[in-house]
Amino acid sequence: MSWELDQVHQDFQASCRAFVDRQVRPLVDQAESAGEFPGELWKQFGAAGFLGLVNPGEDGGALAVALLAEELARASGGIAVTALVSAYMAAPHLVRHGTAAQRDRWTTPLTAGEAVAAIAVTEPGTGSDVARVATTARRTDRGWVLNGRKMFITNAGLADLIVVAARTGAPGRQGLSLFLVERGTPGLSLGNPLSKMGWHASDTREVLLDDVALPLDALLGAENRGFYQIMEGFQLERVALAAMGIGHAAECLDLAGDYARRREAFGEPLTALQTVRHRLADMEVRLEAARLVTYQAAARLDSGHPEAGRAVARAKYLAAIAANQIVDDAVQLFGGAGFVEESAVARHYRDARILRIGGGTDEIQLEILTRGMA
Repeated sequence: MSWELDQVHQDFQASCRAFVDRQVRPLVDQAESAGEFPGELWKQFGAAGFLGLVNPGEDGGALAVALLAEELARASGGIAVTALVSAYMAAPHLVRHGTAAQRDRWTTPLTAGEAVAAIAVTEPGTGSDVARVATTARRTDRGWVLNGRKMFITNAGLADLIVVAARTGAPGRQGLSLFLVERGTPGLSLGNPLSKMGWHASDTREVLLDDVALPLDALLGAENRGFYQIMEGFQLERVALAAMGIGHAAECLDLAGDYARRREAFGEPLTALQTVRHRLADMEVRLEAARLVTYQAAARLDSGHPEAGRAVARAKYLAAIAANQIVDDAVQLFGGAGFVEESAVARHYRDARILRIGGGTDEIQLEILTRGMA
């Protein structure tokens, strides 16, 4: 048993960090102010091998995705989530459940950064309660017709392909299916970009489906098994989001430590104050606890461990809360300088808050962990 990354994963982590420092960080300020993902990054991500870590035959997996997510989030939550949604929240549905023709059509472009994917499950009337999805898919002689509204869909305005959850059967878990909807399909339209608290460099919109006609082979996976496919997909998604939290927290701990050593108060550096030193130490303890639990969850997911689902729920819950606490502590240590909109810690503060909501709220993770207690 080891709690350390092996050499392969250490090397991969180092390559992720070098890439982020060289290619991503110089673009963050402009992406934040423009409210747009830097489009030139897609092919750079693809060329670096960062968009296909869970594809068959690739030497990657959930732990590699976690390391990538951590390093990307250290630079920008909005940039991180844009790439992660396409590669590890939408595309894996194709990898796991797509037909040979569907995989041939989409896997290579998505992995190369030549195409972008989104997944549309959340609706104005339902989020965590996936079984209540109301969007419908009606079978016709020629295929399917979809009608409904999706809300808070990341990458919607960028996506060449949207994986859409729609009801094909009875109410509840048993009647959902997934469909592949391509950009430009008649009846598919998008709302304006949503103005968000954080993730400014990501695209988030409403997706409208008005008599969207699809061929029979647009069905992704088995009919009426969409709920279970979504639940399966949540595992990797939650690992990625937990790891993003670690990235935000790690970056803010570094920034806060550096600031406390440089900033003087009452004639001495802030680190001369015991309360400041103790706060930094406490931040480190919470960060390392969340990192270990997240890495364990990723490793268990990779190995098919019977407790992988619970491990993922623990990681998602712990890392999201720890990230929010740590970035808040960083803002406190920076004082007024941390409250300025342009400061890095303020950006991480805004970006970290969604991690307790997206991919399954804190309450959903606790519900998973309390199953069987009653």
